Amino acid sequence: MARLVMFCILAVVIIGSAIMCVTTKRIMRAATFLLFVLFGVAGIYFLLDYTFLGAAQISIYAGGITMMYIFAIQLVSKRTLQGLEEHVKGSRVITGALAALIGFGTVMLVFFKNQLFDRLATMTEGAEVPMEQIGQGMVGADKYGWVLPFEFISIFLLACIIGGIMIARKEDKQ
Repeated sequence: MARLVMFCILAVVIIGSAIMCVTTKRIMRAATFLLFVLFGVAGIYFLLDYTFLGAAQISIYAGGITMMYIFAIQLVSKRTLQGLEEHVKGSRVITGALAALIGFGTVMLVFFKNQLFDRLATMTEGAEVPMEQIGQGMVGADKYGWVLPFEFISIFLLACIIGGIMIARKEDKQ
């Protein structure tokens, strides 16, 4: 029962923070709400006893990616952000809602076509993936390993940071 209560609390925090993240007009508040979403997801990992994934979520996403967003926001000149106001038109809201419904319908179609819900219902309680297998998948370099994609992403993020610094320096000279 306690796990259900904790899950409900984390779900409310995640959904509320996600909604606030996409609806706020201040970019630093959006980054803060994103941080709360990522901490909530880490809490769900800890609730499921996946401590490695919870720690990775906090250190990589909540720590690294969110800080990178904040640094990128700070690198953008204040002249660019001043006077930036968005006016939401009704047609844009309707178009966005329609696109979200089409996306949701596509996901449900794929789920039902692949009989995912039937497979989830027939899984037994003890059918867990061992932590050793998850660890080997995360650091393995074989066909289903994740080391090379992580390395490519880290090089890409480093290039983005260097590019942001170069753009910020170019604006300072002008």
